[in-house]
Amino acid sequence: MPFISQIERQTDYSSFNSSCPIVIDNGASYFRLGWAGENDPRIIFRNIVQRPRHKTTGETVTVVGDHNPALLKYFDCTRSGPRSAFENNVVYQFEIMEYILDFGFDRLGADQSQIDHPILITECACNPVQSRGKMAELLFESYGVPSVAFGVDAAFSYKYNQQLGICNDTGLAISSGFNTSHVIPFINGEPVYEACCRTNVGGYHVTDYLKQLVSLKYPHHISTLTWEKVEELKMEHCYIAADYASEVQLFQRGDKEAEEKTRCWQLPWTPSPAEVPPSEEEIARKAAVKEKQSQRLREMAEAKRSSKINELENELKGLEFLLEELKGIGDDEIVSFLASRGYTSKREVESAFAKVTQSLRKAKGEQVPSEEKADASAAEKYYLIDIPDDELSAEQLKEKRRQVFLKSTTEARQRAKQKRLEEELEKEKEKKLEEQKRLENPECYLEQLRAKYKELSEKLEQRKRLKTNGNHANGNNNVSGGVGRGERLNAAQRERMRLLTTAAFDRGKGEDTFGQRDEDWQLYKLMSRDNDDDDDDKPDHDEAELARISSRLQEIDPTFFPGSEAGASASEAPRFRPLTKEDFQIILGVERFRCPEVLFSPNIIGIDQSGLDEMVGVSLRRLPTWGQGLEDKMTSSILVTGGSCLYPGMAERLEAGIRMIRPCGTPIKILRATDPIMDAWHGASAYAAAMEFPQQTFSRMDYYEKGENWLRRYKFRYTI
Repeated sequence: MPFISQIERQTDYSSFNSSCPIVIDNGASYFRLGWAGENDPRIIFRNIVQRPRHKTTGETVTVVGDHNPALLKYFDCTRSGPRSAFENNVVYQFEIMEYILDFGFDRLGADQSQIDHPILITECACNPVQSRGKMAELLFESYGVPSVAFGVDAAFSYKYNQQLGICNDTGLAISSGFNTSHVIPFINGEPVYEACCRTNVGGYHVTDYLKQLVSLKYPHHISTLTWEKVEELKMEHCYIAADYASEVQLFQRGDKEAEEKTRCWQLPWTPSPAEVPPSEEEIARKAAVKEKQSQRLREMAEAKRSSKINELENELKGLEFLLEELKGIGDDEIVSFLASRGYTSKREVESAFAKVTQSLRKAKGEQVPSEEKADASAAEKYYLIDIPDDELSAEQLKEKRRQVFLKSTTEARQRAKQKRLEEELEKEKEKKLEEQKRLENPECYLEQLRAKYKELSEKLEQRKRLKTNGNHANGNNNVSGGVGRGERLNAAQRERMRLLTTAAFDRGKGEDTFGQRDEDWQLYKLMSRDNDDDDDDKPDHDEAELARISSRLQEIDPTFFPGSEAGASASEAPRFRPLTKEDFQIILGVERFRCPEVLFSPNIIGIDQSGLDEMVGVSLRRLPTWGQGLEDKMTSSILVTGGSCLYPGMAERLEAGIRMIRPCGTPIKILRATDPIMDAWHGASAYAAAMEFPQQTFSRMDYYEKGENWLRRYKFRYTI
């Protein structure tokens, strides 16, 4: 990266004389601060301010310059993004500008309340007087500076390179910065602002466009594509195409040359660990642990069963002893005796005895005959069914009817249970036969399953399509889908319609005698909707069968995926696969030259303004007629400066574009600044160190006496 922040606090502020000017290169991207006459600035940081809140206390802090990722641990930076004091390269947010100046002077080691040094600060070409006046007010009122001078950054860069002998005193300066691009003519070393041209396109728009393209191309890596990372990709890989249309066609063809121009950015990637099968010792250890756990569970179950058997045996002995006692007691004393023991009748004791006996046999693992269970249950619950009604009272008759109802429902449930058991046995038998077929011929079995799955899928899809087309449409109202009335009805419905039509036709021939013969009622039965051969639960059965076959195919065929066979037209879920190295690569192909192309064709991003080559023609047409050959002198010394002029191929593209708008044979020479980024500060530093610099400043006394409106007539001269 060409941009490196330097924010270490300086300690030699007091060693400089108060007459030594402070030079500020106030760019929309970076803020540079240093002393006049020095080769490099002391302080460099991004010209942005961020005000996050503390996550715990809610306190707002001010962060100037580059974003520190460590702040995310303590501050919420999501609700307050970076803010700039610039709008299209013009300072308009002076509250933010004050934060930036406070931070810059503090890093320089100065006392912010009083700055006793003259200041030379850069600005854009044709800066509005209001912005310049507010900047002067801020410097004079807040910092008490003795004098201020305003100069254009592109002019300082051109004059600095002129002193180095790179460009002539008459020529053009093409400055493409962060937010804007300018073309400024120079005649005899002085800029002609009446003929300058400006476009609101710069490095910010190139980076933003590249970020949009790459984010749309790789949306799953959008969190990795931060502004700083995209800026780095732009400065490292982007270039200017000599012919944009030809370059696009080259990448469309996909030739070897296009592959050579493609760049790959590999993101951090860790391969998933390979699954290592467990060793024999590990398998044996796990089997031993599992056997130990199973043995423990068996012992616990055996102890629980023994305890239950003991309890049932004790309860059975108590009931046997109670029945023996009942044999020696008279009938008139049985009721009171049983009431003292918690029973109401001898039948209840016998029922409890039978129930405990069955439970004991079940606990011991003995087989209990079903007839015996049914008899015991009937004797316990339905003891009034076999008694005649004339021998029962009203309450007993009511109880008998309840017992009859309960017995019938219980028997129905038992029959249903038996039927389900038989169905399960049948399914188990079919499953065993199916497994036997699979073992005998796996390939044939798999092919049959796939064919059956395909058949059921098509059948259900056809039924769904018929239902969607309107199964209850009338007459000729054929809905969209191209399916007629006859095609939507099944076989039973079509037969019913035929019978109805035939009966109506026969009835219309003469007297209506339908219903007098027995055969008519048989025909009526056939025409009835209740006699439909299409079973209602058939679709459910087909869906269940399709789900079963699909589950079976997933078990035996790892390549099978539901919906991959015929009949599946819905969107399918992607199959899982492990992520590879290629999934973490950012490929930059056509984006390398498409994004910087906005400098020459701003309409790509929706800005209806001129490109850099067209701006040169506009600026030349605005020049005053100062003699023959002036335009040729201008095009013979065209200096490109600014951070957005660092792309490879910039000089060749500018020369080709300018040659198309100039007469044949016009001398065109494109020159590149020594350091397109730092030359503005270098030129301002060298200018402020000259003896004639104090004559170009605007003092605090002038500000208090004449006001900021006098800045309209303030004109800075670059030739001293």
